[in-house]
Amino acid sequence: MIDKLRASVADALADVPRRGAVIAVGGFGDCGAPLGLVEALCDLDVRDVHVVSNNCGIGERGLARLLIEERIARFTGSFPAHARFGEQYRSGRIHLDLVPQGTLAERLRAAGAGLPAFYTPASAGTDLGEGAFPAAYGPDGEVAEYCARKETREFDGRTYVLEHALHPDVALVRAHRADRMGNLVFRLTARNFNPLCAMAARITIAEVENVVPIGALPPDEVHLPGIFVDHMVEALSEIGLPE
Repeated sequence: MIDKLRASVADALADVPRRGAVIAVGGFGDCGAPLGLVEALCDLDVRDVHVVSNNCGIGERGLARLLIEERIARFTGSFPAHARFGEQYRSGRIHLDLVPQGTLAERLRAAGAGLPAFYTPASAGTDLGEGAFPAAYGPDGEVAEYCARKETREFDGRTYVLEHALHPDVALVRAHRADRMGNLVFRLTARNFNPLCAMAARITIAEVENVVPIGALPPDEVHLPGIFVDHMVEALSEIGLPE
């Protein structure tokens, strides 16, 4: 038997680089977010992170804490609406790769499916597509770098842009149920970006609310097979903070 349940959050995160990792984080707001694992990154003093996620946290916990403590060097996502993000972005302390939400999901899915790139109409003809959106500012508040201009192609008279798959080093996800082999079940909308992040990453670490015996999960109910999961830790509180 391959047992992927670890004794502590530190054991589960042992393979995460302490500097410069590209980390995909599941969740939509706090819904389905692996708050315990992300909080643990701060406790382990992980820094210079390139975060790939839909948004950059809410309030002061999870990704928001990572942001507030200025541990994020680069953010790839759709809704970096946290007030502290705007402050850091415009003062040159964080690099932004703004990605339409559906494109973000597909870039992760493409990585998991072994596809290098794909065409989409999203962002065609916009500042993002034309390379005119500010990706980074300098300390003086002036634009230091614009996003890259996207390659385009016409299909049936419509313009599409080329988007590349996202390959994170690590994915942090939260699941409702799991067996010890890492087969995961997500609850309702908490599934969101979690399976996509897990399939795209080189290493996947899951924070799990309920661990059940092997064989207790009907195969048709498994949302993410254990082959995509490397380590698991039990979530021991309402907001997912492991002891």
